[in-house]
Amino acid sequence: MPTRARRLVSVLSSFQAFRHGRLVVALAGCFATASAGAQSPALSAQTQQYVTYAQPLLAITHVRVIDGTGAPARDDQTVLLRDGLIAAVGKRVDVPREATVIDGSGHTLIPGLVGMHDHMFYPAPKVNPEAKEAIYPEQASSFPKLYLAGGVTTIRTTGSTEPYTDLELKKAIDAGKIPGPKMHTTGPYLEGKGSFTPQMHELTDAADAAGTVNYWIGEGATSFKAYMHITRAELSAAIAAAHAKHIKVTGHLCTIGFREAAELGIDDLEHGLPVDTEFVPGKQPDVCPDTKQAVAGLASMSVDDPRIQQLIKYLVAKHVAVTSTLPVFETFVPGRAPVDPRVLDAMLPETRTEYLKSREHVAGLADSPWPKVFKLEEDFEHAFVQQGGTLLAGLDPTGYGGVIAGYGDQHEVELLVEAGFTPLQAIRIATLNGARFMGEERAIGSIEPGKAADLVLLDGNPAQDIKDIEKVALVFKDGVGYDPAKLVKAANGTVGLR
Repeated sequence: MPTRARRLVSVLSSFQAFRHGRLVVALAGCFATASAGAQSPALSAQTQQYVTYAQPLLAITHVRVIDGTGAPARDDQTVLLRDGLIAAVGKRVDVPREATVIDGSGHTLIPGLVGMHDHMFYPAPKVNPEAKEAIYPEQASSFPKLYLAGGVTTIRTTGSTEPYTDLELKKAIDAGKIPGPKMHTTGPYLEGKGSFTPQMHELTDAADAAGTVNYWIGEGATSFKAYMHITRAELSAAIAAAHAKHIKVTGHLCTIGFREAAELGIDDLEHGLPVDTEFVPGKQPDVCPDTKQAVAGLASMSVDDPRIQQLIKYLVAKHVAVTSTLPVFETFVPGRAPVDPRVLDAMLPETRTEYLKSREHVAGLADSPWPKVFKLEEDFEHAFVQQGGTLLAGLDPTGYGGVIAGYGDQHEVELLVEAGFTPLQAIRIATLNGARFMGEERAIGSIEPGKAADLVLLDGNPAQDIKDIEKVALVFKDGVGYDPAKLVKAANGTVGLR
């Protein structure tokens, strides 16, 4: 086995290769089954234990509303929820006598977050990628609870190491058997020869790529993610097969640069510049260069570099989205990522110990390129949006384990504000942008009458202090109000195991 330092370098390289608000509420009556038309099933006893409100008619009064469209916050609003849908929003809303009323004074209502790089897996401690021992077990118990507790009501899994597990989790959540977000399930990674984990199938050729896509569409996958060692022929075949069924393809690439992928018709690119290898001198077609060299080269660039500006213009012209995953990159910057007690509490003790050791090692790295590269990525994302690009938001719970479901999604919004976006813009990126990209904007992504009542009630005002996005008092999914504290308590101490 390599030393801990060597393991950490391997994990960093393989990434390139891969309290709460105190709202006082009254529980009115016994749990009733909320129904968004015919969409919401009866909730199991297992799910009901996390529910505070399940009445079919709810009114949240005297609440500040940030609707997710980027419009200014509106104070002293009433939001009426009926049968799982938003029935009315405004200062003067007639509240039926039979409605259960929630006093939202001092609180802010935002749309449920739409996580666009939100895996259901997480790195096992003490992995050794060099020996193909990098394993990413499914967090089928803890992550659904933590996503929902963090205000994430919809996710795209954006690559799966256990696709059947993801599909079965979706079924269980949709049936009301367990609590969790609405899931858009991405198929297994479309990876070429050179995978660093045995959990990924290595494509053999273009026919295999197309066949894999078609098979998993039949199983229920609603998107696909190309990975680091896929060839141009394989990616082209995968995109053609997916697009034939009106399904989108994204990618965390290495053998293929961003411009090449855009030319092939990819719909979305994950992570941004730190995984774009097109600027590596001598880059060979269909060959993944040294990822450490690629990151080091970016450290000497600025967002004003003509090559980056040309890339932005090309991606915008091709209507290719970019998914921001700033939280996982932040963990590579020495001494930068905050030590969040909530994150530590979520971890299995062995996972926590390994994470803190790795974090300490990163903090001591001299001459790391990551401080400059992280700032470059923030600047790139801001410039990309300013020039008309579509930016999506996710957390990516990989790296060496410092990014946890739900909490990482909140921190992503905070980092978008650090990158230069206003809080209202950052919330829109993390809600409505994702809904639109997935074609779900008529149902989710903003607070508007007729849409699903997927809402987050925050104790505070994130328009003034974006850190208030962490103060989740209640989370509504299809009009059912979940208690985040109960969800967190059930998940704590298990991340890294289940």
